[in-house]
Amino acid sequence: MGNVSVIDVHQSIYAINDDIATNVRKQLKEEKTFMVNLMASPGAGKTTLLLRTIKELKDTYSIGVMEADIEATVDAEKMEEAGVRSIQIHTGGQCAMDAEMTAQAIREFHTKDLDLLVMENVGNLVCPAETDTGASANVAILSVPEGDDKPLKYPLMFEVCQAVIISKIDTKGYFQFDDEAVIQRIKARNPQARIFFLSAKTGEGFDEWIQWLKQQIDDWNRS
Repeated sequence: MGNVSVIDVHQSIYAINDDIATNVRKQLKEEKTFMVNLMASPGAGKTTLLLRTIKELKDTYSIGVMEADIEATVDAEKMEEAGVRSIQIHTGGQCAMDAEMTAQAIREFHTKDLDLLVMENVGNLVCPAETDTGASANVAILSVPEGDDKPLKYPLMFEVCQAVIISKIDTKGYFQFDDEAVIQRIKARNPQARIFFLSAKTGEGFDEWIQWLKQQIDDWNRS
């Protein structure tokens, strides 16, 4: 496991989650740390997309990653191997992070010197959407192989996100995926959501995502 730090979270406090989330955001605002809650199904390509995003931004911003999982340290180890400051969070069997877990992790991780903090949430399209973590922005990934009907099946995920990434567009030759249908389905739930079509493998469409994220970080630090 090398030098990867692990936090085992054994208790969360749902009754006061919103208050804790508000305090987390306030702290991050004071520290000028922009935090992204990155959510997706298992296999949607969160880690690959995150690694490419960090590669694009590392010369401009100080970046840290919190890897949330029920068990294992695989993703945090990948970040460490890539030279990214990271920490692994074990959720004690729970299927997603909540604000108390986030607050505990931030206390351990010491985020004051970070411009961008990314939480790679537990792979799931249901639980992570149900609880406010205190993040500055929620971002969901929907991969082409999963199908364009996911906004119909898991509406809350797309309602709570400021941005939705349609990933693995390089696989469109192998799967039926209707771009216009998925846009309409997302916008029906969340008219304000920004939608990005990209491939972390080829880099296609990546510039628009990076420019949006830069703007969010800079606006967070200025306001």
